[in-house]
Amino acid sequence: MKQLLSWIVAFSVGAIAVADSPKFSTNVIDIGLVVSDVEKSAKFYTEALGFKELPGFEVPGDFAKDAGLTGGAGLKIRMLALGEGENTTKLKLVEVVGVKSPKAATEVFESQTGYRYITLHVADTTAAVEQLEKAGVKTLAKTPIGLPKNLPQGVFLTCVKDPDGNFVELVGPKK
Repeated sequence: MKQLLSWIVAFSVGAIAVADSPKFSTNVIDIGLVVSDVEKSAKFYTEALGFKELPGFEVPGDFAKDAGLTGGAGLKIRMLALGEGENTTKLKLVEVVGVKSPKAATEVFESQTGYRYITLHVADTTAAVEQLEKAGVKTLAKTPIGLPKNLPQGVFLTCVKDPDGNFVELVGPKK
């Protein structure tokens, strides 16, 4: 309950700071991703991609309903960070308690509208691909491939999918 109150206070303070100012209170966004198997997804994002797990939290069903997030189901949220400190990107893996959500169409980008992928900027594409392979994750199509001539050269794009089929692209040089 204490974590939930901290989350509500942080959310409220952030919302007030945004409302009172033409600028946002931070330039960092958190991404929430509803997943079918939170354990499998956490393993993918930590082992294959290198996110670090932070303390998560739960949201009671009545609060989630009152906020317009669910029809009354509670939420279990696993927090992952890409880096250190409070100004780092955070990915929230969300399990909707007791609900089996339908999978999104994720065959290719044009399968449906909405958020389609996240981009991770890597220092070394070769090392990133080795980490993916070690975790048993296969890259898509012909990736890694060099960016087209109209974009920065010496930079490679590697595409993978998470356990629910969501696209993740890794962009960076080969060393």
